[in-house]
Amino acid sequence: MLGAIAGDIIGSPHEFESMKSTDFPLYVAASRFTDDTVLTAATAFSLMTDGDYAANYRLFGRLYPLAGYGSRFDQWLKGEDTTPYGSYGNGSAMRVSPVGFALDDENEVLAEAERSAAVTHDHPEGIKGAQAVALAVFLARRGADAETLRGELTSRFGYDLARTPEGIRPGYVFDETCQGSVPEALICALVGDDWERCVRLAVSLGGDADTLACMAGAVAQARFGGVPKEVDTQAQALLPAHLLDIVKDFEARYGGDHAC
Repeated sequence: MLGAIAGDIIGSPHEFESMKSTDFPLYVAASRFTDDTVLTAATAFSLMTDGDYAANYRLFGRLYPLAGYGSRFDQWLKGEDTTPYGSYGNGSAMRVSPVGFALDDENEVLAEAERSAAVTHDHPEGIKGAQAVALAVFLARRGADAETLRGELTSRFGYDLARTPEGIRPGYVFDETCQGSVPEALICALVGDDWERCVRLAVSLGGDADTLACMAGAVAQARFGGVPKEVDTQAQALLPAHLLDIVKDFEARYGGDHAC
């Protein structure tokens, strides 16, 4: 879970900068947690409590109203109508990683990822994006190597994961859809040879940097068994006590977050 949060924080200053390099400081004065972190924590909280994703996304979103939500989610958050709105935005995929860390059966991971997505992002692409990230986390923490992950995710979801970050980067632009960002984040998570490299590659695509790095960071955490200690320490220092307590509770229950 902390891999996703650290990725979000590291990517946050570059969200609208179209960063096209892997050479940048991991943390700067403008680094902050965003909606990716808030809703990832809400997913973890839901898994540890009542499983009411809609209520908890609304609760957490209202606790942190300035986290930078997408316009349609923000309308849902502030309104009274709790029905989903057919979104295929990457919000469903950015918040789902705790599902892959918490559950121990592939079919349960896919079903729970769909449940977490469908309360808002009930478009087939929104559900597919969430399932892909959750399954990647699950399979990686179970020991699947990059080639196995690439093959499984390609065959199940139809994403083109044979591309490279270097091939994607020149023409890539900001894209908040699942279909335009989940495959790219997965490619970075599978190509990098350590957690930091995966996140740097995701930011360097020049797109929705915090969300790309959040998704890549979650999968990379599962691949490499944690996040670097200095990354862990700095990310935790930027979280309010409420969110940090959820991270620690989730870690204690599922063992999903530790420094490497």
